[in-house]
Amino acid sequence: MPDKKRILIVDDEERFTRILRLNLGCTGKYAVRTENSAPNACGTVREFRPDLILLDVMMPGLDGGEVAAQLQRHPTTKDIPVVFLTAAVTNEELTSHQGRIGGAPYVAKPVELKVLIDCIEQNLAGPPRAATENGPSPTARQVAGLGSRG
Repeated sequence: MPDKKRILIVDDEERFTRILRLNLGCTGKYAVRTENSAPNACGTVREFRPDLILLDVMMPGLDGGEVAAQLQRHPTTKDIPVVFLTAAVTNEELTSHQGRIGGAPYVAKPVELKVLIDCIEQNLAGPPRAATENGPSPTARQVAGLGSRG
């Protein structure tokens, strides 16, 4: 049996990360770790060495875009795929943007497990690419602006 892919979930909502960790772990495909403090995220990434990071956009201390930018500055973390999680936009809004904002993949909260697993698998299979490959990672304010129409 192949090794499980290592997934790190960075989100300040402990209940959300616990449920997501359990659901992803139950697939038998992933070794999952959580980090509930954005300022501690980079250290956890360097220690855990995930194959993919699920990163909340809006967190106290640092937003997800700032965490992603910090990861981009380190040679050991810059090629780890990042999938952003956000409650600021709907699934319909993400669908209209092909699941990407500013070149980075996004999944809307509340998370549908099948959608998330499909996104994880797609981003694990693709070539390593930086979240900032097409410019800086979107900030929480930019993502919130996408979802605040009308």
